[in-house]
Amino acid sequence: MDEHFMAGQKTDQRDVYVGQRIAEQRRKASLTQRRVAQSFGMSAAQLQKYEKGTNRISAVHLDIFSRMTGVPMDYFFKGMPRNDDFVAPGFGEREQSALSDGGLKGLAEIVGRHITENFSEEARRDVADAIRALESKIGG
Repeated sequence: MDEHFMAGQKTDQRDVYVGQRIAEQRRKASLTQRRVAQSFGMSAAQLQKYEKGTNRISAVHLDIFSRMTGVPMDYFFKGMPRNDDFVAPGFGEREQSALSDGGLKGLAEIVGRHITENFSEEARRDVADAIRALESKIGG
């Protein structure tokens, strides 16, 4: 794809995608490029560059357009192609193992180590008492 520069950043397929969604919603709302461009304080030619993905639209302009058309801002990004290998932190980092087949024993070892290293003697006794009470309640 032919890439262009905008404020020091190259535009890419994501800009094209957002631009297509803008054009689609503008037409659905029966708005002309001129009318939308006037609300942005720019020329229709500049809006056309946004719609083609040649230039990247600002968040402010996208917010104005979102309000004009009654379409939530997230609509313009849903299904957008990714352009990197970024993995969101949390559950997406790696597959989480189920706590079965001895997984709870491993968890107990980790918790026990943490308690031993970080709790006072009195607090450790309280935890042990609580575990014994739990064990008797669940039939251990």
